[in-house]
Amino acid sequence: MKGLERVKHYLDEKGINAEIVVLDSSTKTSKLAAEALGCTIAQIAKSIVFKGSKPIIVVISGDKKVDLNTLSNVAKERVEMADSKYIQANTGYVVGGVPPFPHNPGVKIYLDASLFRWGEVWAAAGAPNALMKIKVRDLQNTICAEIIDTSER
Repeated sequence: MKGLERVKHYLDEKGINAEIVVLDSSTKTSKLAAEALGCTIAQIAKSIVFKGSKPIIVVISGDKKVDLNTLSNVAKERVEMADSKYIQANTGYVVGGVPPFPHNPGVKIYLDASLFRWGEVWAAAGAPNALMKIKVRDLQNTICAEIIDTSER
C-alpha cells in the first residue's frame, strides 16, 4: 500500500476526522507546504526522522528545529539525523511525505510541545504533495506519544 493510501486507511480504521489535500506541487518542506496552504510555517507539523538504536520521529512545529542534545537525553542514547534511505526503509515513507502515523513496528514517536500552540495543524499525509489537517489532540490521542520539548533555544 502506497503512503497516501496507507494514511487514508489508518484514518478510516481509527475513525479520525482529518482533511486530506493533494496538491500539484511538492510540499516536502514546511515553507513549501505553508505557501501552498496559505498558513504559517508554525502550523505545519513536520515529522523529523532520527537514527538511534531504533528509528525515532519527532513531530514538531514547522518553525522549530529539534535540539539533538535534548533529544538524545530524552531518548537516553545518542541520536543523529537519518538519511533518505534509512527513512524510507524504516518508516515506509519517502522524505517529505513522512506522516505522524502509521509507521512500521519499532518506530518511537515523540510530539514536541510546540504543536500545542494550535488547535489544528497540517501534517504530511504519506506523499511529498499530500497534507492532512488534523486536530492536535486527535494527533496526541492517536499516537499516544510522549510530549517533549526538544525545540532549539
